[in-house]
Amino acid sequence: PGGDGRVPGRVGDRVFGAVTTPYLGEGGFGDYVLVSEQIGIAKIPDTLSMAEAGALGLAGAADIGSIDAINPQAGETILIVGATGGVGAIATQYATASGVRVIATAKPGTEAEFVKSQGAQIVVDPSGDLAAQVQALSPGGLDAILHLAGDASALPALLVKGGKIASTLGFGPDKDPSAIAIMASTDEVTLNRLAADVVANRIHVPITRTYELSEVADAIKSFP
Repeated sequence: PGGDGRVPGRVGDRVFGAVTTPYLGEGGFGDYVLVSEQIGIAKIPDTLSMAEAGALGLAGAADIGSIDAINPQAGETILIVGATGGVGAIATQYATASGVRVIATAKPGTEAEFVKSQGAQIVVDPSGDLAAQVQALSPGGLDAILHLAGDASALPALLVKGGKIASTLGFGPDKDPSAIAIMASTDEVTLNRLAADVVANRIHVPITRTYELSEVADAIKSFP
């Protein structure tokens, strides 16, 4: 119950979201967790699986913030740096759905095929000369960049005048006027928007493997 005696939802409701504490320490994985009733959780629609909902909350909220910040328009060209992760995959789907040309970073092979399956039209290898590859593909410049991985210092030079960078890694206006630092907001409105988009098949949650709670150590070891 909340401080006023209200109980958000009903006992037994399926909910999803994110733990909004500043850090995770002992107890980061467990059968039970405490979250604020003001932010962090929303009900899971009946047609959304627990696995999908569990992978959607924090990553999806970062996507909503990033996509809303750059406001992609049909016909534009954007670069997604870090397209192979949970945030990058869904961001690629949202960007593609808006009608933009998506250039995504991924290593050749399995990673490149994965980002293409999420909607990226062009894939560039981040281990090579990223700036040269992008400039060859979009010599007039990029309309926007999503910075989800790596060093962002060379990215502003790839933008058209007035272009924007949305960064989930703290690259903000103190580093460059084009940059917007994104903090994922897992409020109920955002979470409901994400769930509705999955239910309506506007986006999907790519899941390569699931783990039982007893397999947490294995799950962490499998991180790239």
